[in-house]
Amino acid sequence: MNQSTSYEIVEKGIRFLTTNFKNQPSLEDTASHLQLSTFHFQRVFTEWAGISPKKFVQFLTMEALKKEITRAENMIEAAETVGLSSQSRVYDLFVTLEAVTPGEYKTRGRGLLVEYGIHPTPFGDCFIAVTERGICSLSFLQEPVSTALQNLHSQWKNAEIRQNQQSTAGVAKGIFNNQRTDRYNLWIRGTAFQVKVWEALLNIPFGSVMSYQGVARLSGNPLAIRAAASAIASNPVAYLIPCHRVIRSEGIIGNYRWDPARKTAMIGWERGRVMDSEK
Repeated sequence: MNQSTSYEIVEKGIRFLTTNFKNQPSLEDTASHLQLSTFHFQRVFTEWAGISPKKFVQFLTMEALKKEITRAENMIEAAETVGLSSQSRVYDLFVTLEAVTPGEYKTRGRGLLVEYGIHPTPFGDCFIAVTERGICSLSFLQEPVSTALQNLHSQWKNAEIRQNQQSTAGVAKGIFNNQRTDRYNLWIRGTAFQVKVWEALLNIPFGSVMSYQGVARLSGNPLAIRAAASAIASNPVAYLIPCHRVIRSEGIIGNYRWDPARKTAMIGWERGRVMDSEK
């Protein structure tokens, strides 16, 4: 069973579990809802998430997430104090972010070659676009490929854009298999404030979550919570710029431009791997 097929099963299970968690649905209830055997659902879910469905739901309760918000902010403060970066932690990928210059912004990619591909990931199929300067777009496909392509064209209106599965396959594989030695450069278009917020997101550790208020503070504008939320929602590079790690201060996971169920899945998937490494 490939990654995307497993994710389809897991996503449906997550939707059911998060919608009905107050009723504490049993493994049998969830498997029955999905019209799967208990054994098959448990096996697929545990292989994908690294933890059982029961532990997954326990971690995603509001109380657990509220504790995780405080923990993440304290971790970042401690790292700053001793001069360490969260990117050095196990499972984190080394990501650098470069914004286009004002002149490059104005030309909208004139003379630039952008190559894109569609690839399976643990969170469903992704659309990824790369240039010689770095990754410029990464999104999850919940709409037709034409929509993702249209969004790419709107960002890089004057660029030459073409599909090249071979060019992007290795990049996608490295990202989603957590090959820790890989380094990724992002080359993105955004306002000065958006770029500051996206840079702040890179400091949220793998397997952790942070509040919108925390991100605003990290970006140097602690009172600009609403503006920070808008910048987070405009993130052009999913997963690598981890906007999925931002939740509401009450412990509610909230919205996600690539589907709230996927955001829930990503948070739980990362946490499962952190728990496994701590054994």
